[in-house]
Amino acid sequence: MAQGRARRLLHENGLLLACLGLFVVFFVGMIVSGWAVYNQEQQEHGSAQQISLVRYLSTGDFVEATFENWESEFLQMGMYVVLTAFLYQKGSSESKPLHGSAPQDKDPRDTTPNRWTPWPVRRGGWVLRIYEHSLAIAFFVLFFASLGLHAIGGAKAFSEEQVQHGESAVSVWRYLTTSQFWFESMQNWQSEFIAVAAIVGLSIFLRQRGSAESKPVAEPHRHTGD
Repeated sequence: MAQGRARRLLHENGLLLACLGLFVVFFVGMIVSGWAVYNQEQQEHGSAQQISLVRYLSTGDFVEATFENWESEFLQMGMYVVLTAFLYQKGSSESKPLHGSAPQDKDPRDTTPNRWTPWPVRRGGWVLRIYEHSLAIAFFVLFFASLGLHAIGGAKAFSEEQVQHGESAVSVWRYLTTSQFWFESMQNWQSEFIAVAAIVGLSIFLRQRGSAESKPVAEPHRHTGD
């Protein structure tokens, strides 16, 4: 019985679990390799002291590297959620159909709630108004939180480098005005949007059998959406 429940759990949540598992593997790999690089760079700058792995997690280098990447990912997903609500791409599996209404456009106020209906829909009012935009809101909250942590970690790492070169440390607000901060952000932001453009454009002509991100293999190129 327990084995059956475990199999059902894996079958019903396999995509999320696989992504979380891969995240853990690569995040641990990033921490260990980043720790080695940090100690090597400190040694090259004349410091004989090697820091522990735990201490590395509090360094500006680690915080900046982590949230610089998270920031761009959450921006990408937040913008994608919003843009796909209003914009279309003929032939792409990533677009809603060009003509007629899509299920996502249906007003939840016109539905008859049942016990499986999400609580905010049953509650209505301002709760529903927030809930019907909650996916984009969540991504942008995560984006701005990551942006702030990127700035904090980046300022700390930037200041350490400044001090090593005999210059003054900078505040977080001062760091936000440096080209270094915007270079770190923009180099990631541009890569996220070219990746989105690639899936939108390539899904017009190319297929992946069995994938929810692809149209059926025999579907005409001009067919848009699901």
